[in-house]
Amino acid sequence: CLSKRRKESLSTLLIKNALVLATMDDNRQEISGGGLLIRDGFIESVGKTSDLPAEADEILDLSGCVVLPGLINTHHHFYQTLTRAIPGAQNSNLFNWLKTLYPIWGRMTPEDIYISTQTAMAELALSGCTTASDHLYLFPNGSKLDDEIEGARQVGLRFHASRGSMSLGESKGGLPPDSVVDSEEHILEDCVRVVEKYHDPKPGSMLQIVFAPCSPFSVSTELMRESAKLARHYGVHLHTHLAETEDEEAFTLEKFGLRPVDYMASVDWLGNDVWFAHSVHVSPEDIQVYKKYGCGVAHCPSSNMRLGSGFAPLMEYLREGIHVGLGVDGSASNDGSHMLAEVRQALLMARLRAGLMGASLSGENAPKLITAREVLEIATRGGAAVLGRKDIGSLEPGKCGDFIAVNMNRLRYTGSLTDPLSALVFCNPGWVDFNYVQGKAIVKNGELMTVNVPDLVQRHNKAAAGLVRNY
Repeated sequence: CLSKRRKESLSTLLIKNALVLATMDDNRQEISGGGLLIRDGFIESVGKTSDLPAEADEILDLSGCVVLPGLINTHHHFYQTLTRAIPGAQNSNLFNWLKTLYPIWGRMTPEDIYISTQTAMAELALSGCTTASDHLYLFPNGSKLDDEIEGARQVGLRFHASRGSMSLGESKGGLPPDSVVDSEEHILEDCVRVVEKYHDPKPGSMLQIVFAPCSPFSVSTELMRESAKLARHYGVHLHTHLAETEDEEAFTLEKFGLRPVDYMASVDWLGNDVWFAHSVHVSPEDIQVYKKYGCGVAHCPSSNMRLGSGFAPLMEYLREGIHVGLGVDGSASNDGSHMLAEVRQALLMARLRAGLMGASLSGENAPKLITAREVLEIATRGGAAVLGRKDIGSLEPGKCGDFIAVNMNRLRYTGSLTDPLSALVFCNPGWVDFNYVQGKAIVKNGELMTVNVPDLVQRHNKAAAGLVRNY
């Protein structure tokens, strides 16, 4: 009786009448006229609306909408929203782009970190993201990971905060200027501080900590090894950039005598608790290493195209069963944080790569073209697997009540309703109409519910102008 009374006292949310509800469960079930019952933030029932309870504390009629699990962003740099489309960095490859921007980023304050976090997360929320991982790897002028965490908390998305780091400045043979790197002792001490203060490993967790030395060309070998030891002691994940450009491969060969993936093996950075951003320039042997050890990949197509970095072997990763998630990457190498747009970009990039490999030829040997459903799966189930989360990524009983909904009665979707789920990918995306995290509204009827967007735009533009003045 006590259990029954407790169940009845918990808040309930009923979603009903969805045009299509794409569960992304193991059977990839798609339900016409579907719905969900969410109780106290977790999904209790999934099915046709007629099979669900008729009453709940909150009822959301999503007639005409496609409903799917919230999208999961596995790689970003929120602070870079402050330096979008900087003229001096518009036409550079990665290394020159970084050298242009490092001095600007070195001027950031804690308030800049806070404001840029809210801007990036607001854009992510409006574009369908319910869980975001960010990689903050420089902490100038007293900035801390805490500034980002506080900014994220107000927006309300599920957050994986990476305590990034750079310790290898120019004077020691690294790429970044010495002014933006930190001592290894302080980096490791702060990793301990933030993981003990913030990390929540429980199902439904809204905040988890990741240890994330920035890259092979900005971090020492010793810091890579010590970060891996510390992460495994605390049971948290590891993240870094890897094999993004040919310049990086030349750097690791010259400095360590190893290609990037081999270097990761030498510092104990292989395992199912590790995921790498980009992984564009990898060999077939590298892919087998990822498969053997269970390493994940954050695929960032827009950034890779923007910087001319190349094509990640997405289809090869999927064929080998490697966990792949999507990342919008930094808003100064993408100039946006639009998750649905990134889904579409992933499809287009994979198809272009297939075309270059002969997919335009007819016959059985032509490379397979990736489908809309496959890229949506990468953005949901794939992202959850990369982050090590079993409680998100699909709509099924026991999972978190994270879902998005898009009203298909829009000009951009007209003529596409023979397959509305695929239309979300093939047609040009806009904002989502609804975004719920743990059963709570973050976006409702296309409006962000948690942050005043016009005020945020004004504050963000002011911060950005101050940062880049006379750069």
